[in-house]
Amino acid sequence: MEPLIFEMSVPGRLGHDLPANDVADYAAQLPQHFLRAELPLPELSELDVMRHFVRLSQLNYSIDSGFYPLGSCTMKYNPKVNEDAAAMPGFAAIHPLQPEDQVQGALQVMYSLQEMLRNLTGMDAVTLQPAAGAHGEFTGMALVRAYHRSRNDLIRTVVIVPESAHGTNPATCASLGMSVQSLKTDANGGVDMAQLRSLLNDKVAGVMLTLPSTLGLFEANILQIAEMVHAAGALLYCDGANMNALVGEIRPGDLGVDVMHINLHKTFTTPHGGGGPGSGPVACKAILAPFLPAPTVAQDGDRYTLFTPEHSIGKVRGFLGNFGMHIRAYTYMRQQGAKGLKQVSRDAVLNANYIRVKLGNAYTIAYDRPCMHEAVFSLKKMKQETGVKTMDVAKRLMDYGYHAPTVYFPLIVEEALMIEPTETESKETLDGFIAAMQAIAAEARENPELVKGAPHHTKLGRLDEVTAAREPKLRWLLTDPQSGGKFGSGRNPNLTSQLEQLERD
Repeated sequence: MEPLIFEMSVPGRLGHDLPANDVADYAAQLPQHFLRAELPLPELSELDVMRHFVRLSQLNYSIDSGFYPLGSCTMKYNPKVNEDAAAMPGFAAIHPLQPEDQVQGALQVMYSLQEMLRNLTGMDAVTLQPAAGAHGEFTGMALVRAYHRSRNDLIRTVVIVPESAHGTNPATCASLGMSVQSLKTDANGGVDMAQLRSLLNDKVAGVMLTLPSTLGLFEANILQIAEMVHAAGALLYCDGANMNALVGEIRPGDLGVDVMHINLHKTFTTPHGGGGPGSGPVACKAILAPFLPAPTVAQDGDRYTLFTPEHSIGKVRGFLGNFGMHIRAYTYMRQQGAKGLKQVSRDAVLNANYIRVKLGNAYTIAYDRPCMHEAVFSLKKMKQETGVKTMDVAKRLMDYGYHAPTVYFPLIVEEALMIEPTETESKETLDGFIAAMQAIAAEARENPELVKGAPHHTKLGRLDEVTAAREPKLRWLLTDPQSGGKFGSGRNPNLTSQLEQLERD
C-alpha cells in the first residue's frame, strides 16, 4: 500500500533550492496569532515526490486507460488536439481585463462558438458564462423567472420536474425561490401526460425536462408537452446534459423548447471526472434574449465587442466564463464538422442499444424499448433470486478491469444500473465489457458469495463507504504505531512536535 507523503518524510531531506528572500519583512505588522516559526510540511527529495505521485496516478482509473461507462456522465475520449489548442499562448496568456482591441481573436472564437451552439440547438441567443451544467440550469431558470416578472406575472413560482430528470433540477428551483412539483413516469418511461395536464395552471413558471431523460429514453410526447406548457402560459426548459445523443440530429428549439443548457464538457470535450473543468452555456429563444447575463459577445462589422442585454439578469460568472473550455469545444466542433457531429450521436445511440440488446438476457431492462445514449437495467430480480445487489456487480466489475457504470440512479428504477458507452468505444471494447457482465451474471447464480465479496484483485478490498460518507476524515493526523497517540510517526519527531503545536493552537 502506498504510504502517505507525510509518512515518507525524513528530516533534512530537500527537494527544492529557494533563493534568499528579497521582499520586505512585514511579519511585525501582522497579528501574532497568524504567524508561526515553521511550516510543518513533509521533507522529501524531488525524486521521492515525483515517484510518490506517479504511483498514486497509476492507481487511478481514467478514460485514457480504459472503458469508462458511467451513465448520464458521457465520459468519452476526446482528441488531445483540443488541449493543445487551449494551451496556445495566444489563448492561454491573455487576460480578461485586456482591452477589446487586444483580444479580438479570443472574442471571435467565442462569438463563433455562440453561433454554432445557437444553430445546433435551434435557438436565437446564447450565453457562454455558466461554469457547468447545474450553473447553466440556474441561469436558464433565472431567465424564466425574469421573463415572468417582467410581465408582472408574479404568482408563477412553481416548476414541474419529472421524476426522470437530473437530480440537480429541484435544487436549481429551490435556489431561485421556486417550489417544485414532481411529475410521475408512465409505464413506457415517458412523462405521465394525464398528471402533467392536471398540474398545469397559472402558477406554473415552467417545466424542466431532461431530454433524453435519465432513463436513456427520448420523450415521445415532446411536441404535445411543449404545446400544453405554452398554452398554460409557462415555458419549457430542456436539461441538455444528454445532448450527446441529439447533436446534429434534433434541435430542441424546433421541438418547442424555450431555453436549455449544454454541457460542453460532456458533449464536446474534456471528460469531467475529478471535478472539471466544465462549461454550461445557455441557449434561449428570442423572448428570453433580453434577460441574458452580461456581457455577451456580439459582432459589429469586422470587429467583436461585448454588450449588455437590455434587461440582463446581471453576471452569473466572473468575466466571460471558462474560456479554456470554449477553446476546447470550438476545436472539437470544427474538427468534427456538421457531418461528424451527426455521426457522433448516431454511434453513441448505436452503441447503447447494442449493449441493451446483448445484456437483455442476463439483466432486466428497465424499460424494454429502444434507448438513446444509455441503457438502464434493473437488478431487482437478481437481488431477489441470488441476494446479489447492484453494488456487488459494480464491485465485481473492478476485478475484470472495468470501471463500474452508474449505480442506483435514476432513483425511480429499483437496483438501477445505468451504462453509457458513448461513441468512442470500439465493438471489441464493448464485446469485452459485455462478456464480463455476462460472466458476473453467471457467477451471481452459481457462486453469489464470490460476487458479494468483490473486489478481490484490486489494491484495496471493499471499503466501508457508508461510514466514510457519514464520518468523513477531512484531514490526516499522524499516529504513533506504538502508543496510538496522535502526531507520533516515529519517522520525523520535528514534524510531530510542530503538528502537535498546531493542534493545540
